[in-house]
Amino acid sequence: MLTDQKIQNIANQGLLLADLSDDELAAFCIVANQFYRDGEPIVSDQDYDFVFLAELSKRTPDHPLLNRPEPENEGFSEEKVKLPQRMLSTDKAYTWGEIQKWLDRINKASQEINLPLETIQIKGTAKLDGFAGYDDGSKLYTRGDGNKGSDISRVFERGLNVYNDSERGQGPGEIVVKKSYFESHLSQHFEYPRNFQASLIKEKTLDQFASQAISDKAALFVPFSQLPSWSGDIGSFGEKFQSIVSKLEGGVDFDVDGVVFELTNEQLKTHMGSNRKFHRWQIAFKENKDKAQVRVLSVTAQVGRTGKITPVVELEPTQLSGATIYRATGHHYGLVKEQGLGSGSIVELTRSGLVIPKINKVLKSAEVSIPESCPSCQGGLTWDSDFLMCLNHENCPDQIIGMMAYFFKVLANNDGFGIATVQKLYDNDIRKVSEIYQLSHGNLTAMGFGDKTSQNLLNQLKRSKEESIEDWRFLAAFGVLRLGMGNCENLLKHKPIVEIFDLSVDDIIDMDGFAELTAKLIVDGLEEIKEEYQALRIFRFQLEMTQSKSNMEDFDHPFFNKKIVFTGKMSRPRADLQKQAKSLGIKVATSVNSSTDFLIVGEKVGVNKLNAAKEKDIVILKEVEYLFQIENYSL
Repeated sequence: MLTDQKIQNIANQGLLLADLSDDELAAFCIVANQFYRDGEPIVSDQDYDFVFLAELSKRTPDHPLLNRPEPENEGFSEEKVKLPQRMLSTDKAYTWGEIQKWLDRINKASQEINLPLETIQIKGTAKLDGFAGYDDGSKLYTRGDGNKGSDISRVFERGLNVYNDSERGQGPGEIVVKKSYFESHLSQHFEYPRNFQASLIKEKTLDQFASQAISDKAALFVPFSQLPSWSGDIGSFGEKFQSIVSKLEGGVDFDVDGVVFELTNEQLKTHMGSNRKFHRWQIAFKENKDKAQVRVLSVTAQVGRTGKITPVVELEPTQLSGATIYRATGHHYGLVKEQGLGSGSIVELTRSGLVIPKINKVLKSAEVSIPESCPSCQGGLTWDSDFLMCLNHENCPDQIIGMMAYFFKVLANNDGFGIATVQKLYDNDIRKVSEIYQLSHGNLTAMGFGDKTSQNLLNQLKRSKEESIEDWRFLAAFGVLRLGMGNCENLLKHKPIVEIFDLSVDDIIDMDGFAELTAKLIVDGLEEIKEEYQALRIFRFQLEMTQSKSNMEDFDHPFFNKKIVFTGKMSRPRADLQKQAKSLGIKVATSVNSSTDFLIVGEKVGVNKLNAAKEKDIVILKEVEYLFQIENYSL
């Protein structure tokens, strides 16, 4: 039997695998899996898969842990209930060679039922690192042992939303938190997203962090059918495999633990079947991310547009996953102080998604240096939880430059106003975006811009005013705290942009999706940008007004409040059609599922969505038929 001390020693790799008996190794894997499922991992996901579980499979390949679904959070006290549909684990592949073996099995199975190999389609989606569940529309279950799970419908009663604001009852999925939200709102309170996600489904009353995340629609149930996907034949799958994996892993704002690939042909899936643990027609590819132990040369401070001071870790140049890494983020100074991240410390480094350098942990601590003043304005700093902040928002150069560059970046209808250009404008006493729009050709050339560059910049300013842009995007460009694009669109569904500056905290709380803290931050933020908003409005930006909820009730066309999917080549950009549909009170989705009402088809339509629509008795309309009905409805 493993003692708590021995479990800790194994987790910290104080004991070598060679020193463990087969029974001790198996017992540790079971314990590590349970801690992981409960949201309190004692080893990293990578170490569990590639170190401990891999060793167990070598020693005792017939061990039950390797041949049945890993139980999903068995710590609930509720009585287990039978799942509406079996939820098995997913077989894993760690190399292209293992994927090739899976393809060989598919080839063999297709020959057995005389199915031409070239007709086989494979679908890929990101493998989310959350809590697996099954939503039948009335109840939500944990995966449990694959056959029976716990009823955790309380998470929906607490206000949890379904991803993409879609309907319930879409079957299997995962409870997750948005990665960007975790980094900005929760990382100072929880070590891993899974620690936080566990709090969402516990029987105890939700804490303030969980309640706020649900209110902000950052904690969600994500049906697998709603995830962005790749589909193609086996030939394309083999040729583009690595790019497919990279695109899918980076295509969602959630923690990802690989990519799931599965067959879409029902006849072949039925023929291949499953064993006690896996569906044979499905596999998850998980990359063994390279790691390196790297010495820290220094930690320097940078200030962003919000005033948050970020530690940037300068590293000894290190080759990792085919690239030379020189620096990585230290996240926040609370972490620097807690872990002893300073000049001379040793860190474990990986590249998340083979792209972003990430410090996993500090292996050897060193003396830390906490800045006492802002690196940009030299003003004093203050602690906000684990974050160091510069509150000199009106006069801090880097904050002003960051805010101006952010405006043009979010507007996304112009080119040329990146950090370098905005820095040069700042050096010539430009402090506000509204001042940029007042510049003449002579002003720009006097600042040192060339004649051609000056004209190009003026053309881009003109373009940004004349090209139509959604009002919620325009509002989001001001960078108000808690007013990202999603919250801006939600706010403007309730009130037109010209009226939002008169809203009170209570007014915003009364709107769906806004809690008290968020409402207060929004009201304060709107007051801060009001003057600049008024200064910019005189330039007559071509804003597309968000359709208000009250006006939407007047639509009487057959697509109102229905969910539609566009597929194929359309007569105009699909983004324009989707934008028009939303303005008319239509729900737009990108994948066909049981909640889809209409499939709108253009030219060169793929067979997957058509077949899915036919199987589910979804109405299929040609684009011209759809547009005719839209253009001829009466209000």
